[in-house]
Amino acid sequence: MKVAGKVIVVTGAGNGMGREISLNLLNKGAKVIGLDINMEGLKQTQELAGEKGANMKLMQIDITNREAVEQTAAEAVKLFGAVDGIINNAGIIQDFVPVSKMEYRTIERVMNINFNGTLYMVKSFLPHLLTRPEAHIVNVSSMGAFAPVPGQTFYGASKAAVKALTEGLMTELMDTNVKVSEVFPGAVATNIQKNSGLKGAIDVSGYSEEELKKNSVTTPKMAAEAIVSGMEADKWKIIVGSDCKKMDLLVRIAPRFAMKKLAEAIKKLHQM
Repeated sequence: MKVAGKVIVVTGAGNGMGREISLNLLNKGAKVIGLDINMEGLKQTQELAGEKGANMKLMQIDITNREAVEQTAAEAVKLFGAVDGIINNAGIIQDFVPVSKMEYRTIERVMNINFNGTLYMVKSFLPHLLTRPEAHIVNVSSMGAFAPVPGQTFYGASKAAVKALTEGLMTELMDTNVKVSEVFPGAVATNIQKNSGLKGAIDVSGYSEEELKKNSVTTPKMAAEAIVSGMEADKWKIIVGSDCKKMDLLVRIAPRFAMKKLAEAIKKLHQM
C-alpha cells in the first residue's frame, strides 16, 4: 500500500523509531496520527516535521488501557475521516535480569505494553480497516522473538507473542483488503532503555553513524525507511539491520550457536 494520501496511526510516535517513522510517512505524503504516552515527545515530533506537521494529529494514550485504546480508535477515525493503516511500534525492554529474579510487576508491564498494547490496537482498528479499499497493519516484533537473549527472556517472550499474533492475522486476512507485515529490528540506536525506565540506561544519542555502523547498530532513520518501504511493498516480513539479517539466517542453521553469538553481541554493545 502506497502511503501517499493515506492516514496512518503510529504508536510510540514521540521518540526513537516511532518519531522517524512518522517523519518518513509525512515526507512521503501521508497523514499521521501519532500516539504516545508522552505528549511532549509527540509535540517535538510534530515540530521536527516543519510545515508537514500540519498533517499530523497528536493523541496521548496509554496503550495498556483497553478501553482507552478502543475510544482512541473511534476518535482517530474522525480526525481525518478515515484510517488506512496502523504501525504498532511502541514497546519497552527489561533490565538484564534472569527469570528467577525478575519481579512479576515488571514481567506484567513488559507483556502489557509490548503484547497487550499491540493486541488492543489491532482489535480496535481492524473493523474499520476492513471497510477501507486497501489497508495495512504493521506490527513491530524483535530479533529477540526468534533469538532470545539471556537476561531478556520476558522481552523476547512478549515479542514472540507479537510475532505469533501477526502471523495468525496474516492467514486470517489473506483474502481481504488488509495487508499485514511483521518487523524484526536488530540493534537500533534509540533510547528505549531510558524510555523503559531501566537503571543505568545507555544514552546512544552521542554516537556517530560511523560508530554505530561499526557495531552493527542501525539508526532510527534507517530503520524507519526500511519499515515504511517494506509496508509500501506489501512485504510480510521486514528485517531491519545487518545484525538481524545475519541472525535470521544463523538461527535457522545453528540455533544454539546463534543464541551464543547474540549474547556476545549484546555484551559488546553495552561496552560502547
